[in-house]
Amino acid sequence: MAKKPRKTGARTAHKAASAKTRTAATKRPAASPKQDTAERIARALEGIAAHLSAAAPSAAPADPFGSADAFVWHPNGRLSPVPHVSRVDIGLLKGIERMRDILIENTERFADGLPANNALLWGARGMGKSSLVKAAHANINLNRKPADRLKLIEIHREDIESLPLLMEMLRNSSFHFIVFCDDLSFDGNDASYKSLKAVLEGGIEGRPDNVILYATSNRRHLLAREMIENERSTAINPGEAVEEKVSLSDRFGLWLGFHRCSQDEYLAMVKGYCSHFGIKIDEAELEREALEWSTTRGSRSGRVAWQFTQELAGRLGVRMRA
Repeated sequence: MAKKPRKTGARTAHKAASAKTRTAATKRPAASPKQDTAERIARALEGIAAHLSAAAPSAAPADPFGSADAFVWHPNGRLSPVPHVSRVDIGLLKGIERMRDILIENTERFADGLPANNALLWGARGMGKSSLVKAAHANINLNRKPADRLKLIEIHREDIESLPLLMEMLRNSSFHFIVFCDDLSFDGNDASYKSLKAVLEGGIEGRPDNVILYATSNRRHLLAREMIENERSTAINPGEAVEEKVSLSDRFGLWLGFHRCSQDEYLAMVKGYCSHFGIKIDEAELEREALEWSTTRGSRSGRVAWQFTQELAGRLGVRMRA
């Protein structure tokens, strides 16, 4: 019996037709030039938006000063938090009780939102001027809630010209600030004192209500005596020549003078340090060594008393706790 011929040709033709139909059905119509251009623009805009979003700085908190009680100011507009301030306990500051009480009272009034004066602490080296500012700040904050704590910001002498920028940053904060400049003075043709003068009183905006300035200096008028004499001797009007510079210190409402301590005050400082840090030594021997130390240093001051105490503690193997 003869086999029927296979219909391979018909089947092949049918499959080819079906494939062609499917290809035609799935093939997208060619895009017009206008549509192609629009898609490229849309993709480019999406890329630009993503890039800008990634480069944008993260939003800063409304008031960034809650992270610490003390900061160091940098003239580029940055404030560095100081987790642990190098300070001594206010009870260890001997021989400056009157200045201590005045500054604490002024600082406490300011922290409570009452009128207070900018303060200039001037006088002998090593008598605790900067130590008193830092100790007063710590003392005021002892029993205050976090939202009421006073902030201390140190600005370096060479950065005084950036003081107006700092004032602008602090003006709208809910906190109160002590802006502190240690060892403030001006030499030669330095004109940066004008920025400080404007902030203290002379500028249109003036000092913000939530900011007070404390400065320490070895000079009562913030510039060397020979500078004053030189200005007077060369100026057409000697009085006016130095009035602008000398008047800078007048803009501090509170002047606190620190003078060299007596022998009894010096020994009281040494004994106070030894008692606080648990350094035990015969009192007569302590006095003899402390006076000998001050003689070799050529002066008596709180700084010399502290340096002697460190030497004594190291020699006796006593660790001075913070």
